[in-house]
Amino acid sequence: MASNTFGVNFSITTFGESHGPAIGVVVDGCPGNLVWDEALLQTMMARRRPGQSIYSTARQEADQVELLSGVFEGRTTGAPIAMLIRNADARSGDYEAMKQLYRPSHADFTWEQRYGHRDYRGGGRSSARETAARVAGGAVAMMWLHTQGIAINAFVSGIGTIDLPENPGHYTVEAIFQSPLYCPDAATSQAMETAILAAKESGDSLGGRIYGQIIGLPAGIGNPVFDKLEAKLAHAMLSINACKGFESGSGFGGSYQRGSTHNDAFYQDEAGMVRTKTNHSGGIQGGISNGMPVTFRVAFKPTATIQQTQETIDKNGQPVTLNARGRHDPCVVPRAVVIVEAMAALVVADLLVTRHK
Repeated sequence: MASNTFGVNFSITTFGESHGPAIGVVVDGCPGNLVWDEALLQTMMARRRPGQSIYSTARQEADQVELLSGVFEGRTTGAPIAMLIRNADARSGDYEAMKQLYRPSHADFTWEQRYGHRDYRGGGRSSARETAARVAGGAVAMMWLHTQGIAINAFVSGIGTIDLPENPGHYTVEAIFQSPLYCPDAATSQAMETAILAAKESGDSLGGRIYGQIIGLPAGIGNPVFDKLEAKLAHAMLSINACKGFESGSGFGGSYQRGSTHNDAFYQDEAGMVRTKTNHSGGIQGGISNGMPVTFRVAFKPTATIQQTQETIDKNGQPVTLNARGRHDPCVVPRAVVIVEAMAALVVADLLVTRHK
């Protein structure tokens, strides 16, 4: 199967299925002599890990990364970095009764049409379980970006019909981690928590939105035409399970403005750096970074598996009533925050790494 690799100069290739013995990732292109930050790696893995709160799936996975190659005496060697994450709490029997069905809004039907055969156990390769491997690869990218003075953070800006009341750029990283949902406003987080639990209690699910920003990215990163920085970010974000929307800077909101209010005026700061007075462009102009914070938003649909009776068909086209089993998030958005950060880190590392070789 093609399309398991993301990136060119700094790339990851992921492998494995949701209910297989393990999933994993091979990172290629990471510079040598980089100090290996095990704490950063496992912290990012813990933020994506299932079973961490009442707002996520009950599946329990330690997600302890086993390092197989590419690191020696605490530093990267420049060789491919291979990492393995074992699946310890898969319950394949939960899916036995559904193996002949096409679950609504899942990849069951489309996967079968594409490949002629599918792994019905938890969605197989199309399961969000695969994103654990991405986070491991993204953590390596983050280790290197930190040495370049670049920081990436994201947070939940909306769940269902509930949105943050203020400009996202005003929130601190400390405030993000005070919330179990990674929402930096305490009152809004509480309202979101209540909404998620209400959806869970009724056997339903919610979608939501994540705001991301890249701080410290120098001007001149990215390319015009097809490989624009925002195009690379869109590719990365839309490849995440359940992601249905991406916007850069002012996004769709900018389409309601006039040029006189949307244009970002340039000025030179006290340090002699070129800046803009506003940042409607989201730090990207002409597909290339301008030195301002790169900002973007990502939208996620409601979790497709719900604990309500649904109508569907089986492989023979016969109508079937589905009562889904399995353990699933009532809202995937909180656990997707670190996945968004990881994919953004991979995009930036891929564009930057050739400058340092």
